[in-house]
Amino acid sequence: MEQNRNVFFQDWDVVDYKDAWEKQEEILSSIVKQKTENRVNSTEIPTNNYLFFVEHPHVYTLGKSGKPENLLLDEIGLEERQATYYKINRGGDITYHGPGQIVGYPILDLENFFTDIHLYLRTLEEAIIQTLAHYSIVAGRYEGYTGVWLDADNEKARKICAMGVRCSRWVTMHGFAFNVNADLSYFQNIVPCGIDDKDVTSMERELGRKVDIEEVKVVLKDKIADLFEMNLIQI
Repeated sequence: MEQNRNVFFQDWDVVDYKDAWEKQEEILSSIVKQKTENRVNSTEIPTNNYLFFVEHPHVYTLGKSGKPENLLLDEIGLEERQATYYKINRGGDITYHGPGQIVGYPILDLENFFTDIHLYLRTLEEAIIQTLAHYSIVAGRYEGYTGVWLDADNEKARKICAMGVRCSRWVTMHGFAFNVNADLSYFQNIVPCGIDDKDVTSMERELGRKVDIEEVKVVLKDKIADLFEMNLIQI
C-alpha cells in the first residue's frame, strides 16, 4: 500500500485525561480496522494519521509496567491536590500531566513512515531537543531511558520531557509530556517514571521566565513535521 504521510493536526486545548484517552482509543481502533479490511479484502485504502496537542487538568497516569507504589498520594491526598489517577495501557511507569505542559498524542500508522518503534521514539525526542535548541536550551538523551534530558552526562541530570507509547499493528497512541510552564511541585508526589534519583525541570525553570506555550507549540509542530517528513493538515 502506498504510504500516506498526510497527518491531521488539532489542538484540543484543555481536555480531561479520560476523555482524551477514549478518543485516542477510538481513532486507533478505526485505523486498525481499516488495515484489517485492506488485508482481508485485498484493498489499498490509505490509512489516516493524526497528531493532537492537549493540556490536561492535574492527573497522574501509571503505565502497564509501572509500580503503583510510585504514586506517593492516597485518595485524600489526590483530592487535596485536585488531581486524578489512572492506570493506563502505555509503556513506562508513572508520570504527571497538568496545565503548562504540552502533551502530544501522535496516532500514526508507522507503515506510512517506518516500522521501527525505537526510531519512532528517537525521532519524537529529536523534535523536542530541536525545539529546546530554538530557545537556546541544550538538551539530549539519557542512555537507557526514554525522554529528553538536560545535563544527562552528570549529576545535574534532569528530565524535561517524558514519553510513553502504545503500538498496535504499527499504529501508535499516547506520546509525550513536555514541561513548558508546568507546576513542578506535582512531581514531588510521585517517583517520576520510576526514577528516584533524578530531578524534573521545565522551560520556565531553565529560562527563569514564563514561556509563551502557544509559540512553543508552533515550533514543536514544525519540528515534528520536518523530522517525520509529514504533511500536516489542520482540522
